[in-house]
Amino acid sequence: MLTIEIVNEQDEEITQEHQQLIENCLQKAAQFEEIKGEVVITLVNNERIHELNRDYRGVDRPTDVLSFALNEEGEGDMEIFVEESEFDDYPNMLGDIIISIPRTKEQAQDYGHSFERELGFLAVHGFLHLIGYDHGTPEEEKDMFTRQENILQEVGLTR
Repeated sequence: MLTIEIVNEQDEEITQEHQQLIENCLQKAAQFEEIKGEVVITLVNNERIHELNRDYRGVDRPTDVLSFALNEEGEGDMEIFVEESEFDDYPNMLGDIIISIPRTKEQAQDYGHSFERELGFLAVHGFLHLIGYDHGTPEEEKDMFTRQENILQEVGLTR
């Protein structure tokens, strides 16, 4: 099971139904991928995600979703070997997913589907990035997007 914390840092109120939708999508993704752990979802405005995208990725524009994985080694990081049993009592902190709510609304309108569909898509997309999926090559993109669609269909968010 996944433990999910949702933090709303933008001005617009996010409904209980939308929070539940995010949780349902992430629980289904975790079940699909057989992952347990903890995730923090932070809902922000376009200005904040622009700032994060610029500061952490070097891309000076707003985006829709960012993922910051905690279980990923960076270049030059030393590998640490520890007995698995030493961490049995500690939660598996997967990382943070940042979603721009204004961008979610814009994209839902642009793609001709509901805000809920886009919100679920971005939550699942961010989660898959947290656990190591990417879409840098055509093969990776096909794999990641097929997984996303399967998960979204399972929670009833079809196009």
